[in-house]
Amino acid sequence: MSLSEILRVTRVQRGFKRTYGELRVLDDVNLRLAEGEIVGLLGRSGSGKSTLLRIIAGLIEPSGGAVEYLGKPLSGPAQGVAMVFQTFALFPWLTVLQNVEAGLEALGVGARERRRRALAAIDLIGLDGFENAYPRELSGGMRQRVGFARALVVNPTLLLMDEPFSALDVLTAETLRTDLLDLWNERRLPIKSILIVTHNIEEAVFMCHRILVLSSNPGRVMAEIRVPFAHPRDRLDPTFKRLVDDIYAKMITRESIDATRKTLALGSWLPDVSTNLMAGLIETLAAPPYNGKADLPEIARTLHLEVDDLFPVAEMMQHLNFAHMREGDILLTPSARQFAEYGTQERKQLFAEHLLAHVPLAASIRRVLNERPGHRAPRVRFAQELEDFLSDSAAQQTLDAVINWGRYAEIFSYNDQTETFSLEDVEGD
Repeated sequence: MSLSEILRVTRVQRGFKRTYGELRVLDDVNLRLAEGEIVGLLGRSGSGKSTLLRIIAGLIEPSGGAVEYLGKPLSGPAQGVAMVFQTFALFPWLTVLQNVEAGLEALGVGARERRRRALAAIDLIGLDGFENAYPRELSGGMRQRVGFARALVVNPTLLLMDEPFSALDVLTAETLRTDLLDLWNERRLPIKSILIVTHNIEEAVFMCHRILVLSSNPGRVMAEIRVPFAHPRDRLDPTFKRLVDDIYAKMITRESIDATRKTLALGSWLPDVSTNLMAGLIETLAAPPYNGKADLPEIARTLHLEVDDLFPVAEMMQHLNFAHMREGDILLTPSARQFAEYGTQERKQLFAEHLLAHVPLAASIRRVLNERPGHRAPRVRFAQELEDFLSDSAAQQTLDAVINWGRYAEIFSYNDQTETFSLEDVEGD
């Protein structure tokens, strides 16, 4: 190991035991992080990037492989590693100063030293004057600054960030992102390296020296991209835009497209994509200038959609046979072109046909309701079946998605209060 190496991840795996085999979230992940580097973990939902970050933070253990921090095997949270979360995670009953001091208090730092270091971190991150304010008095951007101050006050060597700007509005996120980079480039931060999880390609190119692109289900490093631009970077520079497009294309590899072409099974994970988004994308693609075919990076820019917003919609349209994806392009099927021309009720009927034909869970729910004398079934009956294949949270998300699609298609009803499926109000029962 070189003297400048901060972190080494070797063949890390993370899985969960299920009735029908292991659910693998991460598989054979390798990465290295050197002093002076900002490295981005870029991937879609299901790529396990946040799970990987928590393994590196020592919050959860890998199922296989090893993590070394400063040349030593990592076992639990390590001194010198700090983390900034997506949510602000502040104690609402504590002031800004007390929130920043909390980590130092847990480390046993004395009151006077604790106060000195907390005030210095607050001043560094631009919050001086708000020491006695409570979180409820602060804007989202200011709350996240408190999160940064709380991480920096322990003088970390490695800073981990889990989508720290995604909960903020665009302008606030840009300001905080730029301020953090200014502090980094001016060497005013105690940290030696930063590892940031993001699904925003522009953010990764704007901030990082290297970007690791993770595939999904399970997460693997499928590409490593070195960013050749010095800080500060110009988003309007044609070479900047070209690199963003190149990364976008790498995230639409033949491997990921082929995975989407696979027939769904009863236990397949499904993204909670709204029918409004699918209908909107179909209408947009069917109209000029696209006329049924578009470049995915171009359509993403036109619609101001991030990777995690556009890909699930496009993939679900492919599963439903409303679209095909080929080499970075999305093409509407004849059925989707019909959908674009239909009225509301005709659209619902066509969507119902495709939903029952291509999503086994929807077909299973409808079949069970048809077979039962009262045409009713509890949610738990299907949730438990899914949990044999998926994590609890993934099972709930999948079931919620199918509930929304089934309601739109009018193939069943669902009562959220009683958590019961039925055919009431569907066929006049």
